[in-house]
Amino acid sequence: MKACAIFLCAIILCGCGHDVYRYTEGKIYGTYYRVVYESPRVWDKELKDCMEEVNVSLSMFNPESVVSRLNRNETRQVDSLFVRLFRMAQYVNRETDGAFDITVAPLINAWGFGYKQGVMPDSGRIDTLLQWVGMEKLELRGDTLVKMVKETEIDASSIAKGLGVDRVAEFLEKQGVKNYMVDIGGEIRVKGMSGKGRPWRIGIDRPEDDPQVLNRQLQLIISLQNGALATSGNYRNFYVKEGKKYAHTVNPRTGYLVQRDIVSSTVYASTCMEADAYATAFMVLGLEESREIIAAHPELEACFIYTDGQNLKIWMTDRFKTFVLE
Repeated sequence: MKACAIFLCAIILCGCGHDVYRYTEGKIYGTYYRVVYESPRVWDKELKDCMEEVNVSLSMFNPESVVSRLNRNETRQVDSLFVRLFRMAQYVNRETDGAFDITVAPLINAWGFGYKQGVMPDSGRIDTLLQWVGMEKLELRGDTLVKMVKETEIDASSIAKGLGVDRVAEFLEKQGVKNYMVDIGGEIRVKGMSGKGRPWRIGIDRPEDDPQVLNRQLQLIISLQNGALATSGNYRNFYVKEGKKYAHTVNPRTGYLVQRDIVSSTVYASTCMEADAYATAFMVLGLEESREIIAAHPELEACFIYTDGQNLKIWMTDRFKTFVLE
């Protein structure tokens, strides 16, 4: 019996040094997260800590976050995560001619999709709020953010989730992990192979109104070995008032909610933060303008599910087509 116990102990100890695929999941940012990674060590706590760092810096729903305190004009001091997000937001804002803008918080709140409960705004109210919106009203000076208009507020929700994904992926890579998939609310970054010895398989939802995700159906399944993917759409976050659908995408240039021909925008990029921002912007811009931007940015790939008024159709870049499984 003693010999058997020693032999069993030896097997267990040897096994501890081997890489195995590990799985962790939970809730964060008002949604779910799932992380699969191959490692001899369990990093679950550290991965959750990475996500929480983004919450502490960028969440509008955390009253003590950097963003919340900036919005209340209690501080000008920012941290490294905010600086990183702000630089990307500035870049995508410029490349999309203002279609992506993190200063939309007053408009988002007014339309009832933000951290404050809004009332349906009239044209006069929108004109007032537009005076506070625009990336040019913010200036980053080192670790200090200067507002040109004190009423300007930041809504980082269209990009912060992507940064959370990147933070987890970067932590794993720093630990030498070569195979992983990070998924936070459908924003995804992958590297290497899955536990089945093949590229990671990711589903893109069919864009049907289903806010509770009770009848999820996939439009496409794609195969990826490296990179990030983000999807934006108007089929989850919306409300109906007096028989009319109001979806959460706000055009920061006009102040009004938009429902363009694109109903689902999926973007592939090297980082999830960049993919997240562009996916949001393309919902504002519509198919033709979005295709022009994609053509000018060969580092991006995209898949747009759009409507011609009657039917759903799909447009995707040539390289994106190579990701799609038959």
